[in-house]
Amino acid sequence: MRPRRYSVSHVALIVALGGFLMGFDTSVISGVVSFVEVEFTLSSLQLGWSVSSLTLASTVAMFGAGPLSDRLGRKPVLKLAALLFAVSAVASAFAANFWMFVTARMLGGLGVGASLIIAPMYIAEMAPPESRGRLVSFNQFNIVIGISLAFFSNYLILILGESGSEFATTFDLNKSAWRWMLGIELLPAALYFVALFRVPESPRWLLMQGRAEEASAVLQSLEGADGSEQALAALREGLLAESSSETVSWRELFQPSMRLVLILGVTVGILQQITGINAVFYYAPMIFEQSGIGTNAAFMQAVLVGLTNVVFTIFALLLIDRLGRRVLLSAGLVGIALSMLTLAYGFSTATYQLDQAAIAALPAEMDRPALEALADSTYFSDLAFREALSLALGAEQFTAFQAQLTGAAIQLNSVLILTAILAFVASFAVSIGPVMWVLFSELFPNRLRGKAISFAGLINSSIAFLVTFLFPWELETVGIANTFLIYGLFAACGVVFVIRLMPETKGRSLEQLERDLVEN
Repeated sequence: MRPRRYSVSHVALIVALGGFLMGFDTSVISGVVSFVEVEFTLSSLQLGWSVSSLTLASTVAMFGAGPLSDRLGRKPVLKLAALLFAVSAVASAFAANFWMFVTARMLGGLGVGASLIIAPMYIAEMAPPESRGRLVSFNQFNIVIGISLAFFSNYLILILGESGSEFATTFDLNKSAWRWMLGIELLPAALYFVALFRVPESPRWLLMQGRAEEASAVLQSLEGADGSEQALAALREGLLAESSSETVSWRELFQPSMRLVLILGVTVGILQQITGINAVFYYAPMIFEQSGIGTNAAFMQAVLVGLTNVVFTIFALLLIDRLGRRVLLSAGLVGIALSMLTLAYGFSTATYQLDQAAIAALPAEMDRPALEALADSTYFSDLAFREALSLALGAEQFTAFQAQLTGAAIQLNSVLILTAILAFVASFAVSIGPVMWVLFSELFPNRLRGKAISFAGLINSSIAFLVTFLFPWELETVGIANTFLIYGLFAACGVVFVIRLMPETKGRSLEQLERDLVEN
């Protein structure tokens, strides 16, 4: 029987479908939050928890996924992640209460954490140095494709649900739109699971286990006979000190020799999240509703955010091995800082006023006498406006109609807000979004890579959890303008860090990077 031939690019694309599911699973919640907030009568902290619970579970999975893949292999852990995605999709779609919903989302979070860690690791171990940046970035590209399709599918389901068509009635799209938004992920999850049977195990991992013949066979299927011998020799050189039975201690990760690469990896992981990306992706419709454009328009503009993310991630794929990681990081963080500061300025200049005409156009079931008592009063911050309406209407009615009330009252430069958000997404997508995963796969030495990526991923995911969990609370306590100001200042600090400390890794083998960055 002729041995199967694999293309590295083909294998990378299949494995990176885990990134697609991660992007879809984490971003689909953006269209769901306003529905579950009303469905389960959630407070701001409960709303934050319903969104961030996935990220918390992802944090746990990141901590264990690397070591688990060192023991079982990269491929089996990715299959497990696909199954978790599928179970989460079904369970969250049928959730009957807040805690069932959170539990289902956390199952998906375990899949997210595993795929985030293992997919780029696997691709880096398969890819030649000259194309490693581009191939590892396939994972980020698939993440943004998943994010974009989640935004689009949310919008499509919402529009279909409001169409009044026979199709919408048959499948209960009007009343259960948010459940369909979540459940549709079952289809790509099943596809990913099946596709993983068509990729080989990582030759680097096989060699780490002492399975040299299997590693050689995989390399031959990728490189051809001549290239495989050279590649196998390079792997042997890098893994000379290891054996299949050796257990790598967590203590080794924190030795003085690892100080530089840990600082670099952890800091980049923090920067990727602390600049507010999850707040924008997870709460995009909510942010746009804050600008007063209405629910349907907010969902449509969220789609535009997703498309921008895709386009500029493609630019990152084309540039990352040409310009290098350091240049993209620096330029992107400058763009992120300027965008967030612009958002802070735009929302700080907004005013809120309900006149009689605006009140008359609001839904009839609202307490009109209470609203009319506020007519023609001008509020100069979202905090003051929300406080006045919550007191007048009660928290439950205000929550149910917050989008309509904000849209009727707000006056601001919506073009400036949209432009700044798109600029932020573009800056993130061309820089720290994909570059972080490339650096995670490059900075750490071979024998500690599984544990090191798990640790850096743990920090990244922990910050993501905090940003996501606290965002609704921040809107309620410090206001939207100050929230974006904080993100912008963090990005500015990141620019200084990259310029002063970040080395360039493009075009250098993993073994060479280990010799240069890990102190002996």
